[in-house]
Amino acid sequence: MIGLQHFMLVSAGLFCIGLFIIVSKKNAIQILIGIELMLNAANLNLVAFGRYDRINNGGQMFALFAIVLEAATTAVALAIILNVYRRYKTIDADKINQLKD
Repeated sequence: MIGLQHFMLVSAGLFCIGLFIIVSKKNAIQILIGIELMLNAANLNLVAFGRYDRINNGGQMFALFAIVLEAATTAVALAIILNVYRRYKTIDADKINQLKD
């Protein structure tokens, strides 16, 4: 049987992979993917704790709300990345930081 510990282990793995991507990558889209992995790990925690809470479905409802917010923020972040690419012709985070006016 799959217990809460298994969900926590998978969630911790996702979070660590996302953190590694954020620290090691320079491409803005790859950094955004790392952030999304970390947010999905948090959503997995919410759903796992909600599954073992017999009183109400608060964890699942909060995770659903968080997924909707994440979709909106991802769309905004991609729009910002596209505008930065149009202006600087690169999405390398280090080069963008050096090209400040």
